[in-house]
Amino acid sequence: MNREDFTMLNNNIVYFDNGATTLKPKCVIDKMNAYYLEHTSNIHRGDYDAAVKTNELYDNVRNIIGNFINADPECCIYTSGATMSLNMVVFGYMKNHLKAGDEVLLNKGEHASNILPWIRLSEEIGIVIKYVPLDENYALTLDNIKKCVTDKTKVISLAHVTNVIGDVRDVESIGKYCHDNNILFNVDGAQSVPHLKVDFKNSYMDFLSFSGHKMCGPTGVGVLVGRRELLEEMMPLCYGGGMNAFFEDDNSYELKEIPIRFEAGTPPIAEVIGLGEAINYLMSIGMDKIHAHEVELKKYLIEKIKDIPNIILYNKDSDSGIFAFNVDGVFAQDVSIFLNHYNIYVRAGNHCAKLLKDEINIKNTVRASMYFYNTFEDVDRLVEALKNSKDIFKIVL
Repeated sequence: MNREDFTMLNNNIVYFDNGATTLKPKCVIDKMNAYYLEHTSNIHRGDYDAAVKTNELYDNVRNIIGNFINADPECCIYTSGATMSLNMVVFGYMKNHLKAGDEVLLNKGEHASNILPWIRLSEEIGIVIKYVPLDENYALTLDNIKKCVTDKTKVISLAHVTNVIGDVRDVESIGKYCHDNNILFNVDGAQSVPHLKVDFKNSYMDFLSFSGHKMCGPTGVGVLVGRRELLEEMMPLCYGGGMNAFFEDDNSYELKEIPIRFEAGTPPIAEVIGLGEAINYLMSIGMDKIHAHEVELKKYLIEKIKDIPNIILYNKDSDSGIFAFNVDGVFAQDVSIFLNHYNIYVRAGNHCAKLLKDEINIKNTVRASMYFYNTFEDVDRLVEALKNSKDIFKIVL
């Protein structure tokens, strides 16, 4: 689907590393090039024609984002990516609203960006981190969450879709439960916003983070979305030009309204404009269509691979396009190098989910992560290569 928009696919490759970053369509690159070639200017600082055009394009991306995920545009903050967004939640809001002994519920399927900031905050102010156990399919259920909640539980922080197991969490039910029990609900959407329909308001999310580069957009830009009343109480992590209304030599100052107060300095202007174009591109395809295609590809892969005896699969029941596996007796990185011999690009390692080993009992896996431009022929090429995995060490060594 839409493969003609991605020049890199002309190189006879199978790109199955979409969980790490996606390919970029020509329209996104063209939109960013137009900024650099036709109307380069800073934002909110000039009154000439090029600056006015840049301002309009840049500011309108908030409207695009708001429409895309059902959020108020002024509550959509431009960041450098999901990692920065999650850190802003933890150190800009939670640090000033939690106290020693308050409990935060995580789980061991999370990315480092949704664990390490909380560990650091526990060192700083004494919050208590509790890990909700995953079920037999390594999925996170609302029932298991409820078993861990106490009267000290203040936050539940989780990925909508995890980046290794690829389980799709029921954020609507979990969000409603949090809302009804006065628990803050923080969602890492890095692996969900690019792949399926996300509804910020109707899922009762308090914060949502995602990255542009995982959804056909450029690197270096992401989004933090928050409920207005929470953002009003959140402290910026960066101070400087553009985010203040005034400051005086008596140390008085006033910050601008949200979201501008969180965007000090010159932002990644071309990248923001490119992100807006990427979102328009995804919406033109349809998020439901994208998700359905990925799930169909994965089901096809599972069916084709089941007769290969030395393949260990960790997530056959997850409802996403993420396929985590190993070749029995072979180090994951060696499998990745072997597949590269066939021009098949996958990722191998712990995928920044270093606590997941406690659940699946192995540190490293191979991950084939799919997107809408992948095909059944791509899957066939992966399957045929894995059928030859007995020859791995002839190629790797």
